[in-house]
This record gives sequence, structure tokens and C-alpha cells, in this order.
Amino acid sequence: MAGYFRTALLLAAMTALFVAIGFMIGGQTGMLIAFAVACMMNLYAYWNSDRAVLRMANAQPVGPNDAPRLYAMTQHLAQRAGLPMPALYIIHDAQPNAFATGRSPERAAVAVNTGLLDLMSEREVAGVVAHELAHIKNRDTLIMTVTATIAGAIGMLAQFGAFFGMSRDADGRPANPLVGLLIMILAPMAAMVVQMAISRSREYEADRIGAEIAGDPHGLANALESLERGVAHIHSGWAEANPAAAHLCIVNPLAGVGVDNLFSTHPKTANRVAALRAMAGSAPQAFAAAPAAPTGWSRPTAPPARKNPWAR
Repeated sequence: MAGYFRTALLLAAMTALFVAIGFMIGGQTGMLIAFAVACMMNLYAYWNSDRAVLRMANAQPVGPNDAPRLYAMTQHLAQRAGLPMPALYIIHDAQPNAFATGRSPERAAVAVNTGLLDLMSEREVAGVVAHELAHIKNRDTLIMTVTATIAGAIGMLAQFGAFFGMSRDADGRPANPLVGLLIMILAPMAAMVVQMAISRSREYEADRIGAEIAGDPHGLANALESLERGVAHIHSGWAEANPAAAHLCIVNPLAGVGVDNLFSTHPKTANRVAALRAMAGSAPQAFAAAPAAPTGWSRPTAPPARKNPWAR
């Protein structure tokens, strides 16, 4: 509940920032217009965000005949999570990564890169898929879509105000041009900080619930370590072309982001792994009794040996 309360406060702060910029640009009328625009953009994002991000990644839908083992694994984990089977997509990208999208569990989708399937064991892939199902269960996909939309709207509104709306203040007097410049620079930065704070808090929660769904915290921890090594050596073409979607992935797909700093979309991997290891150590009996997987899905007790996979 603390995580949801913190997320609600951050969303409220971002909306308040958007409305405040509208007030500074156009007074009370500008504030009302900004609020109406924010509502319309959120409504648009609610209905269209999932299709938009799947098109960005050029994701291809797959069924039980196209990827039977992956489909059976996802179906089994969705049943354990109490979720309907999400639409399953494959992205032809060499970088190991994955994301979930959709405005509700009934309209959700999970997309995995081919690099994830090529370089990771089934145990690790199960941890990744369970993490994405946790995002769907928590409705994080909708939360992050709304925050990304508002953050983008703040940036556009700030630039509009700096170039057009700040020549006069709300009383008609000439406005200080430095105010418009500060709004143009600081408002998008503030929105980005809030967006990143929401993203990082939701990742920790998805790790915890994803480990419970898979019944294997160590599997997800191993997957996160493999993912970090993968993104450091293999670039993602679609993610670098669409950086606004980076926060959707299980680890940041953009090169050069490896610290848990103010502008990182994800928590530091070492912190996430430590939390998962501690989770397994505090209640090992809770994960030892995980239900058996369906026929055809072999879950190895340890990841298979991989000799220098990053040289491929």
C-alpha cells in the first residue's frame, strides 16, 4: 500500500506541475486549458498506448504454434498470477529485453526480444515473463503510460510558453524573459525526475510479485544479472530510436545507463538482485513448494553453461 500511495502522490505532483505551468502562461484560463489538454492526452494514451508501443518495436504476434514452449510458459505463469493469457509478441532484436503494455489485464500484451530467448535459460526467461505479468497485475502499464504522456505534455507546454506565451504575464504586463527560459528548462526536468521516481518504485514491486508468481526469486535475480550484461554489449535499435519507451522494459535498453542516479529509468540492478536474494533467504519454504510446470516446459535447476555469449 505504501508503494501505491507514493505512486499516487507522484502522479498528483506531475499533474499539478502541468496545471501550474498553464497558470503561469495564461492565468486561470491557461490553467483550465492545460488541465483539459492533460485529460484529453491521458484519454488518448489510455486507448492507444499499447498499439503504439508495439508498432514502435515492430513486434510480431505469436501463438501456441509459433512458439509453443514460450507460449506454454507464459500461459502457466498467467494462471499462477490469476490473470487471463496476455497477447504474446516477439521483437526481432538481438538485445535481451522484454516489456509489457496494455491498459488492463484483459487487454495486456507481453513482448520479448529474440535476444532474450537466444542468450538466457528457460528458468531466467520464466523470471522475466513473471516480472512482466506482475506489471500487468499491478496495472503499472497504465500508470507508466499516463506518466509518459503527462511528461511529454509538460515539455511541449513549457516550450510553447517560453516562445509564445510568456511575452506578457496574466495581468497583461510584459513578462520577464528569464522566467520563460527557466520554465522551458526546469519544468521538463522536474517532470522527468517524477516520471523516473514512479518507474523505479514500480520496478521493485514488480520484482517482488514476479518472484512470487514464478516461485523462484533466484531465477529472476539471475535473469537481471544476465540482462545487465546483455544491454551493456548489445544495442537495441528500436529502443534507441524511441527512447521515450525505455522505461517500459525490464532493464534500461539504452546504452550507458548503469547507475541508480536521479535520471535513471530503472533502479540499480545490484540493488534489485540483492532484494530478490534476501526475499528467497527469508522464506525459502514459500518457493520450494511451487506448483509443477505444464508438460513440455522443462525448468532446469541451474542455467546451462554459456561460453562467451556476448561475442556472437
